[in-house]
Amino acid sequence: MMVLIKGASLLGKKRADVYIEDGVIREIGSVSTTAETTIDADGLVLLPGLVDLHTHLREPGREDAETVLTGSQAAAVGGYTAVLAMANTTPVTDTAEAAIRVWELGREAGLVDVQPVGAVTKGLAGEELAELGLMARSKAKVRVFSDDGKCVHDARVMRRALEYVKALGGVVSQHSQDPALAGPSACCHEGELSGRLGLPGWPGVAEEVVVARDVMLARHTGSRVHVAHVSTAGSVEVIRWAKAQGIDVTAEVTPHHLLLTTDLLAGYDPTYKVNPPLRPAEDVEALRRALADGTIDAVATDHAPHARHDKEHAFVDAAFGMLGLETALSVVTTVMVDSGLLDWAGVARVMSSNPARIAGLDGDAGHGRDLSVGSPANLTLVDPAAQVVVDRDASVSLSRNNPWHDRKLTGRVVATLLRGRPTVLEGALA
Repeated sequence: MMVLIKGASLLGKKRADVYIEDGVIREIGSVSTTAETTIDADGLVLLPGLVDLHTHLREPGREDAETVLTGSQAAAVGGYTAVLAMANTTPVTDTAEAAIRVWELGREAGLVDVQPVGAVTKGLAGEELAELGLMARSKAKVRVFSDDGKCVHDARVMRRALEYVKALGGVVSQHSQDPALAGPSACCHEGELSGRLGLPGWPGVAEEVVVARDVMLARHTGSRVHVAHVSTAGSVEVIRWAKAQGIDVTAEVTPHHLLLTTDLLAGYDPTYKVNPPLRPAEDVEALRRALADGTIDAVATDHAPHARHDKEHAFVDAAFGMLGLETALSVVTTVMVDSGLLDWAGVARVMSSNPARIAGLDGDAGHGRDLSVGSPANLTLVDPAAQVVVDRDASVSLSRNNPWHDRKLTGRVVATLLRGRPTVLEGALA
């Protein structure tokens, strides 16, 4: 297939045409070649396709909330060309067979590359290591392992996982939440507001002590650790210190932790119930600075769809989680680009190249590559000036737990290409 992108602004800098053939960028500059599909990109920014380190696709087991197909559709509309599907499905992705099935469903959908994340422990129980080696050596080529939704709280088990995964060339992504400090009923940030609302809270230190322990275990084992959904200024301090010591740690932040604060819980709206919880403004500001200066490596959505009957409860009883795939780039544009904290090359770094590198998708899979001749044409075109009012009912996700409903955001994905094939054109599925 031949595609010609006319007049795009590459990473928000030089303006050029981009000619694509057989899934590869063949020419950049002033291109006169004709193509089967021509995209007018005047005023649009061209980025390498986005990569999400943290997506919940719910299949198998909860197809009433999301499927690999509908989640792939949401990802493509959001500008993504690859997503990592978390392991907390039913059954859990803790075997090679389960990982292969998720991988095959992604290939059948064909809209983004769906890379399964393998569970660290069997059944996410935190006790016995899952089939890490078999998952890594399967055709799904699992490289990221996580019990996300649950913390690998036993230090001995975490040490063994880091040692094992090191030999596989992979990484453990940790959901940092000490269960002794954040009890089973905790549902929001512990502070003045949680006390006033009568909601059981969990303190930031419940995240921070696990982050601190794990970076020390990573140093001891010489392994890699990835900190999922960082939410506190204290965690940022620990990660910044660890990187200064040469410890092999990476970290991600979600769009909602970059913009939303715990004040939104005053109305008891369960849409805003998420784990880790929304934090105060001072934590949000620390996360933004850390993303800008490279302490936090990546933006990851933690896209967590839920059926209405799981979310529409009293706040303390509702399920944790928010949608994120379709709006992530707009949130980052609003928070980080419009404020001058990141330029478009920085957006490509935190939403494409760094996530692809962390996940091992920058090799043969060709994600997160530079916009250069010979690179795979995994691409995203965004209108940086568009003003979008989010409508949850317009989502292609099966779920509606959208925290951005009725909020005005800047930036809109216009087109997404997976290996040169348009999956989204004019903002809609192609």
